[in-house]
Amino acid sequence: IAAVFFLAWWFARFEGRTRNLIFSFVLPLVATGLLVSLIITEVDLGTSALIGATTFVMMFVAGTNAILLGVFSASALGGFIFTATCMPERMSRLLAFLHPENYKQDAGLQQMQALIAWGSGGMEGLGLGNGRQKMLYLPYAHTDFIFPMIGEELGLRVSLLVVFLFIVIIVCGMMIALHAKDRFGMLLSCGIVSLLALQAAVNIGVTTSLLPNKGLPLPFISYGGSNLAACLFGVGILLNIYRQAKLEPGNKKRITMQTRMTPRI
Repeated sequence: IAAVFFLAWWFARFEGRTRNLIFSFVLPLVATGLLVSLIITEVDLGTSALIGATTFVMMFVAGTNAILLGVFSASALGGFIFTATCMPERMSRLLAFLHPENYKQDAGLQQMQALIAWGSGGMEGLGLGNGRQKMLYLPYAHTDFIFPMIGEELGLRVSLLVVFLFIVIIVCGMMIALHAKDRFGMLLSCGIVSLLALQAAVNIGVTTSLLPNKGLPLPFISYGGSNLAACLFGVGILLNIYRQAKLEPGNKKRITMQTRMTPRI
């Protein structure tokens, strides 16, 4: 959230310099790079990748040169591949994703047990509280891998409902960004929505074996006070941005023409 605030303020403050290499590319990357470097020292590549992807989205929305964004993407991808290959634990997770049957007792244990949970739940689920994988079969079933537990106990229908609710949050957040009263509010909304959307997408992708295992919680649902507080803080900011846009006299006509998908307060 702090990185999103900084980037939104920076690109709003230097709006007329989006084509300037220093102001639109170098200085923002230096600032966020310092934050990412501190997180990498804690061997948390998931959060580092999340901040990097959010930075890319905000730079794209702010109008940074496409060539510079391509350089940033290639450099970030190369850096994360190098870091992952230099750490045996990360490399084993990648190999477990490519060959799950060969690593089902070690690096691929979580994702294999998650697939068993999905298969056990089926369409209807086993019933709330009747899941078996949480009985120490699936590690971190209450945090990073809580989504398969929803599938096992409540079934595929409720799991799809959870995905739909995340899509609703993302759509409403983007509409708030479109109706923000200034550039800062627009960029801040896009950054917060990116954080929530990317985090949810990666978690769902990992727990359904569509992505390699990466320790990111599911927003609003995974156990943990810090992540929940950050997500609620971000949603509160989105609602405040919408409220300010709605109360802005110059935006009265524009607000009255909004669609039904626009969040109402």
